[in-house]
Amino acid sequence: MKKTFSMLLCLITVLVALTSCHGARSLDPFVIPDSFDTEKQYEITFWAKSDTNIRQVQIYEKAISDFETLYPNIKVNLQIYNDYGKIYQDVITNISVQKTPNVCITYPDHIATYMTSPDVVVSLDELFANEKYGLGGSELRFDGPTYDEIVPKFLEECVIDGKHYAIPYMRSTEACYVNKTFVEKLGYKLPEVLTWDFVLEVSNAALAKDEEGNFLVNGQKTLIPFIYKSTDNMMIQMLKQKGAGYSNDNGDILIFNDTTKELLRMFEEPAKTRAFSTFKISSYPANFLNAGQCIFAIDSTAGATWMGSKAPLQDIDESLIADFETEVMLIPQFDTSAPAMISQGPSVCVFNKHDNGEVLASWLFAQYLLVNDVQIAYSQTEGYVPVTSKAQNCDEYKEYLANEGIDNDKHYDVKLKAAKLLLENTDNTFVTPVFNGSTSLRNAAGQMVENVTKSMRRGEPVDDEYYVNLYKDVTALYRLDQTQAMGKGREELGALPTMAVVLICAIITAWVLIGISASVAFAKKRKK
Repeated sequence: MKKTFSMLLCLITVLVALTSCHGARSLDPFVIPDSFDTEKQYEITFWAKSDTNIRQVQIYEKAISDFETLYPNIKVNLQIYNDYGKIYQDVITNISVQKTPNVCITYPDHIATYMTSPDVVVSLDELFANEKYGLGGSELRFDGPTYDEIVPKFLEECVIDGKHYAIPYMRSTEACYVNKTFVEKLGYKLPEVLTWDFVLEVSNAALAKDEEGNFLVNGQKTLIPFIYKSTDNMMIQMLKQKGAGYSNDNGDILIFNDTTKELLRMFEEPAKTRAFSTFKISSYPANFLNAGQCIFAIDSTAGATWMGSKAPLQDIDESLIADFETEVMLIPQFDTSAPAMISQGPSVCVFNKHDNGEVLASWLFAQYLLVNDVQIAYSQTEGYVPVTSKAQNCDEYKEYLANEGIDNDKHYDVKLKAAKLLLENTDNTFVTPVFNGSTSLRNAAGQMVENVTKSMRRGEPVDDEYYVNLYKDVTALYRLDQTQAMGKGREELGALPTMAVVLICAIITAWVLIGISASVAFAKKRKK
């Protein structure tokens, strides 16, 4: 019995040791091949996201078809998602079994988490500069942009730990879609740049009702003057405008400060009177705006085709749509002379594989997504802007922008105004630091706005003690204390060098062999 137990213990130890050594380096770092083998057949997968817009899917399909014509030895399999979060979860699930896609539409925050597994995501800096297959490379079969033709502000967003792990695909920001007709009916004139005070003042004024309980401004029983789609962006942008802490490149959590509390308190009364609400509480801002039940709707410029009484995409019955003039403006500011707005939008990363040729094939396709035909076509589906100056400055795109409002489809005026808003304010955009856990921090920022809004609507006491508990609850919910510890751990200890990992594995293996040898010797001695 003891012999069996001893041998079983040794076997378990061997398996653990082998698993540990294998897990330390399951994939070798990608090395750029000297040449791309056009005779070898490659099959790669591309996970992409569509904003429930069939035109976007068609653009992906056409891009794949055109690319496969240029590279007949590369077959691209498209998998469409309707949610970035689902892509993120599926990638995480597939990393452990080495079944990640080859190319993936994603966000840098998500990539930072993927990178906790060594060499899973390919660092692109050497590929960028490769003379043959890099940006603008001599061996490319398509006219892609050079490094200098990618908008620097957008390319900066793809840097993690000092290296590029993605290329930008499309960019958007947030805009305030305003029912200008109602603002003027209330006796106000829209300023050149909105302020938070102005939006909240007009929203409060809009709450006036007649004797029958109808709101005077729209004659309806329903009105939410101010609705914000993404409350995480709301809090992040307000903190940036105030110059207050959120996080830094070391992964330090700075959001739980007095300014955050001050900003949350600013929305207590509007939440209580229901002059302010959020997407999670009330639903899509566009639905209320288009029905004449909202005055200030803040949403992404990428959703511009849903905004306004003449929007080509509607999520409410036609009979409910109100007639009003829609203005597209910068999100509210604290200092109108120095506006700050978030830059967002999908990026593209390439996953490592055992075959370097397969990775190079994946890079060629990822890079193809930056050609003018793809960039311009996709940007025309929503209020996105192309990420390359090559596309932005070409005659086709300039003509597209110049035809604003000639129809309510391709040239829908609200959509083009949203795109121009970002083009004119690219230098005023910013991004948040990216690290493992930055996604959780982003979620926590929005959760605080949601919690305060709900508490005020319910009539719960919201005092200093409430905010102390709010900070604690949100920290625990999103495990921000663990994120902080991991960040400090990385800063103090750093990653183990490859040789150190090899030595540790060797030591473990040696002790396992010693254990096996001793067990065998002991067994022989008992037999004698």
